[in-house]
Amino acid sequence: MTDSAPPSPARTPWRAVFGGSIGNLVEWYDWFVYASFATYFAGAFFPKGNDTAQLLNTAGIFAVGFFMRPVGGWLLGRFADRRGRKAALTLTVTLMSASALLIAIAPTYDQVGYFGAAVLLVARLLQGLSVGGEYAASATYLTEASRPGGRGFVSSFQYVSMTMGQLIGLGLQIVLQHTMSDDALHSYGWRIPFIVGAVGAAVVFWLRRNLLETEVYTEEDVHQDERGTIAELLRHRKEAALVIALTMGGTVAYYTYTTYLTKYLSNTAGLSKSDASLVSFCALFLFMLLQPLAGSLSDRIGRRPLLITFGFGSMLGTVPIMTALSHTDTFTGALLLSLAALVIVTGYTSINAVVKAELFPTHVRALGVALPYALANALFGGTAEYVALWFKKGGAESGYYWYVSACAAVSLIVYLTMRETRDAALSRGHADGPAAPGKQRTTAV
Repeated sequence: MTDSAPPSPARTPWRAVFGGSIGNLVEWYDWFVYASFATYFAGAFFPKGNDTAQLLNTAGIFAVGFFMRPVGGWLLGRFADRRGRKAALTLTVTLMSASALLIAIAPTYDQVGYFGAAVLLVARLLQGLSVGGEYAASATYLTEASRPGGRGFVSSFQYVSMTMGQLIGLGLQIVLQHTMSDDALHSYGWRIPFIVGAVGAAVVFWLRRNLLETEVYTEEDVHQDERGTIAELLRHRKEAALVIALTMGGTVAYYTYTTYLTKYLSNTAGLSKSDASLVSFCALFLFMLLQPLAGSLSDRIGRRPLLITFGFGSMLGTVPIMTALSHTDTFTGALLLSLAALVIVTGYTSINAVVKAELFPTHVRALGVALPYALANALFGGTAEYVALWFKKGGAESGYYWYVSACAAVSLIVYLTMRETRDAALSRGHADGPAAPGKQRTTAV
């Protein structure tokens, strides 16, 4: 490997940011559309009965998708380390397009009994496989393509795109709620967002074929057999365990105030479905705008201060915020409380991707980020909604608030004891950070 001079400060590589984020947007649009439209299609795949029980069934399938994410993290993380970030990003969006199409055409319980639920399950498994690899491929690509001193800012666009995908899903839901009757939405309207997702993913597939591979990856001189292997990951098992622990509190809080929030506001607080959706939309829009600001701040003061702020805020603030939300009956009150929670969560979401990527060397970075993160999400993020509904069904909903606080407390211990990663070298050939975007070149796929 030939050493090169440290790159001069360059402009933010917006082409790489766009390429890495636009697919991430579609991936997470499809992922979150399932959650945001679950209140409409829950009755389509399961026998008529208690609304909470139907939501519990669909939440269970939602959670099953998370348990496929470690498999996707392993297979697609390995693929990204061996074949490149670009190849992995293209493959993940292809899988997501197929899964969205499956949900869009899935038959209902009245038509074929539980076979429709089986189709839904297969689609969720494909989504889990896809997202399990997308997170790591996107995180490593955005981090490696960043200019020195700007990795926190650039990588924050991963959650900008994730949130934008959810906003598009929620926005479409609001439009459909105001243009279609409730009966029509429950009957066939819920299929529309999945059709949109399948088409969007097909467009992104074409866009991602024109991405450039990062120079950090192409200049790595590790033998091919050592790239993305479990054996290599085990050499960094301390970092892998760190990823699981620091993710635990963040992923539970994130899914509580994003995918579960709309259901919570309508099922517990008593807001109408349309008002609950609008609260989520407005809060998430402001949350999205905060991500680059917090990411840029981490480039100045480090990653740990933001993580520690999130840890304390989530540990101490969850119970009072969730309790207050359960009693609010106004749009303004619900919006302010939801936004307060998401401001706290920003300390985690804005930088968690770059922190994980900075922990591992290039030849095992994608797998190192993907597999431990996917395991943590399967155990804590994917089950958050199910656990919340389980507490509610058992008549002890406040128990879930304490569960979220406890998860944050565990992660806080990690934040207080972990090393700072802001100045970590991404490769041996670029001690001062990744190469300037102008030096990137295309890699065959």
